Amino acid sequence: MATSKTKIKKVETPIDQRETFTSLQKNFADSDLSVEEKLKTLYELQHADSEIDKILQFRGELPAEVEALENEISDLKAELAAQNEVIDEFTRSIAQNKQDIVDCENAIAKYQKQIETISNSREYDSLNKEIENQELLHQIAEKNIADIKYEIAGRRSEIEDIKDHIAIRTEDLKAKKEELAQIVDSTSKEEKELRTRRDACAAKIDARTMSAYERIRASVHNHLAVVSVHNGDSCGGCFNTITPQRLVEIASNKKLIICEHCGRIIINPDFE
Repeated sequence: MATSKTKIKKVETPIDQRETFTSLQKNFADSDLSVEEKLKTLYELQHADSEIDKILQFRGELPAEVEALENEISDLKAELAAQNEVIDEFTRSIAQNKQDIVDCENAIAKYQKQIETISNSREYDSLNKEIENQELLHQIAEKNIADIKYEIAGRRSEIEDIKDHIAIRTEDLKAKKEELAQIVDSTSKEEKELRTRRDACAAKIDARTMSAYERIRASVHNHLAVVSVHNGDSCGGCFNTITPQRLVEIASNKKLIICEHCGRIIINPDFE
């Protein structure tokens, strides 16, 4: 009777950002690649990342400065648009006040014509009162126009200042972009090659190890997650002494060794 063999599929446990390095070491050894090959790949990955870091450092603060200038110019343009909108509103207000003046003058002319035909003092006093009210409204409208024109002049002065500022910052942005473009152009080929190398290395590393590698890189000031033995007996990251037993394990290339002091991955200096 033929027996059937069922292949058991390996169950991947979720990545825990707080997992112990003991579990990471166990997972590291359980792979299609040999431990030595994975260690070499980690070293190559770190080397590529370090070279990319140097390129980004060479660019310095330029990307941030370009972004800051772009944001500043955008804010200035928004302020310019707001000022122009206020002036448009003022212009509409002047037009309305001018129309109010015309209405007042028409009303005064009408009341004055009516005065010529009245026959008693009561109507005369009432019409004179209406004329006085219209003259007062006429004066208020004229004052409003004068005040608004004064305000518009101030706003237009501010607009000119904003335009001058935009022109200056636009020139600054142009210069910064040209400087950044030159640097990017001079390093783009190298960066592209490095990122290709990095992606190739990362593709060989399992997700759990990559997660730990990225976590270590983010936690140390020099972004070195993988270091070699320094001066024969010390961690190349924190320079604390490594025990003889661990030195033997590192040299064997058969185990993932984590520095007990700084948490970096320590590899055989022969890989360099």
